[in-house]
Amino acid sequence: MSDGFSFKRFTVSHGKCAMKVGTDGVLLGAWARGGRRILDVGTGSGLVALMMAQRFEEAEVTAIDIEPGACLQARENVEASPFAGRISVVESSLQSFHGGEFDAIVCNPPFYAGTLASKTAARTMARSAETLPFADLFRHAVRLLTDGGVLSVVVPAALRSKFDAEAALAGLFPRRVCMVKTVPRKAASRCLLEYGRRPPLRFEEMEECINNADMIRSEWYSRLTQDFYL
Repeated sequence: MSDGFSFKRFTVSHGKCAMKVGTDGVLLGAWARGGRRILDVGTGSGLVALMMAQRFEEAEVTAIDIEPGACLQARENVEASPFAGRISVVESSLQSFHGGEFDAIVCNPPFYAGTLASKTAARTMARSAETLPFADLFRHAVRLLTDGGVLSVVVPAALRSKFDAEAALAGLFPRRVCMVKTVPRKAASRCLLEYGRRPPLRFEEMEECINNADMIRSEWYSRLTQDFYL
């Protein structure tokens, strides 16, 4: 379908929202740890919220976004899914959101500083770090996480050190890192990061590839996404 993507248990339409279904969202939704209460920040089409609801069958998921079109699209996708009773979509910024404490927060954050050349203002807003500065993400994650809760993000690999620095300033500790390559011969292009309010008993760091050298999905990526891709 031209305006969406079909997964095993749900379909994500994205014609009404700025950011489309992509690999970053799939990686985050398949990798992040969850809990009984999960917050998806900047939900867009609702992809990550739907993935978390599928993986964590007892979870109540709240999905927030500042863009009205994204919230409309996410609500439509949620209502058409088997998880409609466990996902709430709220039009709100993280900075002004008050919804209690969460066991897990997931975010595929905007990471471009400054003004972007973009076809639509909504896409510019969705991709610009000005709407959610990194410091704000961590400061409000601390406010909203339970004592044992975790924040999981997917970001360009070049931003890892900046995210680690902002997390430390907010009082969060790195717990897991997965550097992700597109193919074995290239450097990692993105990374999955998990932070918590408590220092981990054991810090986990790994490097994985999405595709093998022959551009076939790797065993790691196939295993990670096997419950979602058709």
